[in-house]
Amino acid sequence: MKISIGADHRGHDAARSLARALEAMGHEVVVLNGADTGDAPQSCDYPERAHQVGSMVATGKADKGVLLCGSGIGMCIAANKVHGVRAALVHDEFTAQMAKSHNDANVLCLSADMLGQRLIERVVEAWMTAEFEGGRHARRVAKIHAIERGEDPASVTGESVSA
Repeated sequence: MKISIGADHRGHDAARSLARALEAMGHEVVVLNGADTGDAPQSCDYPERAHQVGSMVATGKADKGVLLCGSGIGMCIAANKVHGVRAALVHDEFTAQMAKSHNDANVLCLSADMLGQRLIERVVEAWMTAEFEGGRHARRVAKIHAIERGEDPASVTGESVSA
């Protein structure tokens, strides 16, 4: 699986460590680390990384994306502006699993400041191994797609589900 990882200066070290862990599991990883100008991370703007990772996922250049910043909030807001991205801010294995199984999240956003490296790796693994459940959740994801198209989500019914 090809995974795009993006981080700002606060998520720089966590992103590098996560990339190594994912590569060790056999995944192809693309790291878009805006703060990566040498050994010490330089300040950078998280919306640029969120856009890059989100665009890779939305266009199929990556299967999934992971974004890390101080809180994960800014990355999540910015990534969700990319058409086709369903980014979720998660803090533990349960919310990561739910983000995939109920919301079919294709980008995971994490707090580099609040989560330790081992927890980050467990959260990402829980998300990557979870399966989208479909069913009633497919209808809800279709409603998200309707909003993206500027349509009323109430127009999506169980019979008219299409992403």
